[in-house]
Amino acid sequence: MTRLARWAVPLAAVALVMAYAYGRRPEVEPFTETRFLMDTLVTVTLWGAPEPDARAAADRAFAALAAVDQEMARVEGTPLWELNRAGGGRVSEALASVLADALAWARRTGGAFDPTVAPLLDLWDIRRGPHPPPSPLAVEAALSQVGWDRIRLDAWSGRTRVDLGGIAKGWAIDRAAEALRTAGVTDFIVNAGGDLYVAGRRGNRPWRVGIQHPRDQDRFLRVVAPMEGALVTSGDYERFYEWEGRRFHHILDPRTGRPARGCQSVTVWAPTAVDADALSTAVFVLGPEEGLRLLEAQPGVEGLVVAADGTVRETPGFARVAPEVRR
Repeated sequence: MTRLARWAVPLAAVALVMAYAYGRRPEVEPFTETRFLMDTLVTVTLWGAPEPDARAAADRAFAALAAVDQEMARVEGTPLWELNRAGGGRVSEALASVLADALAWARRTGGAFDPTVAPLLDLWDIRRGPHPPPSPLAVEAALSQVGWDRIRLDAWSGRTRVDLGGIAKGWAIDRAAEALRTAGVTDFIVNAGGDLYVAGRRGNRPWRVGIQHPRDQDRFLRVVAPMEGALVTSGDYERFYEWEGRRFHHILDPRTGRPARGCQSVTVWAPTAVDADALSTAVFVLGPEEGLRLLEAQPGVEGLVVAADGTVRETPGFARVAPEVRR
């Protein structure tokens, strides 16, 4: 995942809403800790464990997240950076697993999710802030280096470079959830910059989370009580700049080499965060019509899409896995 400047990272695309946000305090105070990892704020919230045990479990979760960041961030010195620089080589079991997942989702989405968009990300360089967009010739040159079908787990082709920013955070969240379960914790939320894994309950009530409105950071589009699983949002408001009245954001269409234009945001619920992460990106690239068809074809997956014109659409089962709750 590409590490971006702190100014470019939102507090949350999906925000945790605790009971006191509704005018009443929970019957037991949760254990909550927040750290800065993967260029975003990561919060681990545990319910029902005594503080020494909760703190030790949270430390395990943060360690799992940090290990992924140290291996899969596309910055100098990490194994992924070395792999890109060398054009291939031996990789760890973890990195091989994420690469395999990335290629599998590239295949399933017809390339809407593509882990080889690194040349395009570098060209657009959204983290710089407002600047003229690259020329058509520059975009075409970068596109010539993009193509998920050029890579295999044992070889790279040409100058293709991999960026795992669209999937590695989800994989890291799953590892953190796994660490918490291993520590004996059953009721928790891992919130990495708004991408969530939700497990169990907060006492005798379900967890509540707010899906951020893509055009008003002070409002929730919905407040929901998701089933156990992952809830991940991709949006054009997360990392962007405006130039001459147009919004340029970080979710690039691998087919055109330019920011995808069909959606404002996409929220996906899936049993695992790695799948929700990849799918939210792919659906955003495909747009509402094709994106919803993709979601409906995935067993056990649901989603909500805010189209470019602000209309909201969802899969038939989204209200079941993430029912709206009273505020």
